[in-house]
Amino acid sequence: MTRTVVESKTKTAILGFDEPFCVIGERINPTGRKKLAAELEAGDFSTVEQDAIAQVMAGANILDINAGVVYNSNPNPNETEPPLMTKIVQLVQGLTDTPLCINSSVPGALEAGLQAAEGRPLLNSVTGEEERLEHVLPLVKKYNVPVVAISNDDTGISEDPDVRFAVAKKIVERAADFGIPAHDIVVDPLVMPIGAMATAGQQVFALVRRLREELGVNTTCGASNVSFGLPNRHGINNAFLPMAMGAGMTSAIMNPVALPVTQKKIAEKRAEVEAAGIILPEGMEDEAFVQMFGLGSTKPRPGKEMEAIRAANLLTNNDPHGGEWIKANKEPAKEGEESRGRGGRAGSRRRRA
Repeated sequence: MTRTVVESKTKTAILGFDEPFCVIGERINPTGRKKLAAELEAGDFSTVEQDAIAQVMAGANILDINAGVVYNSNPNPNETEPPLMTKIVQLVQGLTDTPLCINSSVPGALEAGLQAAEGRPLLNSVTGEEERLEHVLPLVKKYNVPVVAISNDDTGISEDPDVRFAVAKKIVERAADFGIPAHDIVVDPLVMPIGAMATAGQQVFALVRRLREELGVNTTCGASNVSFGLPNRHGINNAFLPMAMGAGMTSAIMNPVALPVTQKKIAEKRAEVEAAGIILPEGMEDEAFVQMFGLGSTKPRPGKEMEAIRAANLLTNNDPHGGEWIKANKEPAKEGEESRGRGGRAGSRRRRA
């Protein structure tokens, strides 16, 4: 049975056909996040720290680390990204023992991350492009790590699922030439946006089944791609993930965290409530307010996608005795209650999450 093992110094995450679905947290990535990119160029890692802890608390099994910032002061990522990758990997490892996924399009940054990472990280990624195969597969072999294989090649991303399968097969075969086993290849069959291609969901489900049955590999995807450009994306993602799991997908690169309600949204809702003549308790805190009006929370918490994944794990018997489902749905301890039976140590702080 195919098992892909990803490890930190003290913790193991396993991708497998009979294992719980593996969540790879995607938040430590400056792509499309101007604020985070600016912070990283300025040497401010506070958002990285917050994102690392929030994702682990929400249930991420692996943390994806992407240092792809194009500095204004130096636009050459081959010079700037390797040292930044090293810094972020070391920082995150100081906060949590969750295994890592080293993510970059820059070969030097991939190797810098591999050198800094403790244990056996997942490498993200290799494609069917000849140049990429020649640069990345030797690193996979040298460091004895598993790798994400993305199903596109020198011709680009094909809309034909048979072509994407052929690219995945090519990567698996080329990896075998380096002595890299199929169980260390995690194929991303590429999820197309359902808004642009009506059959995108059906395509990926069929592809995942083929990849599992014919190549014997684990699979992953960028889960939110399927809902791109559509309203209520969480609703689509919540349906897609259990269906992908049912087809045999074993992991996803995704955001496990429901982001906090912004102060702007809270202010707008308070103004709306006031205009409606609703009188609120004096000094009502923001958290109580957003809970009352169903806005979410002012604090990071597991997203709805995590709820769907945990339910699917339970229904597929990959959550023995429902332990994870029960744990995730327990009422949080009230103020002062968490110290019971723990020798009064509730106030102690642990560095690792």
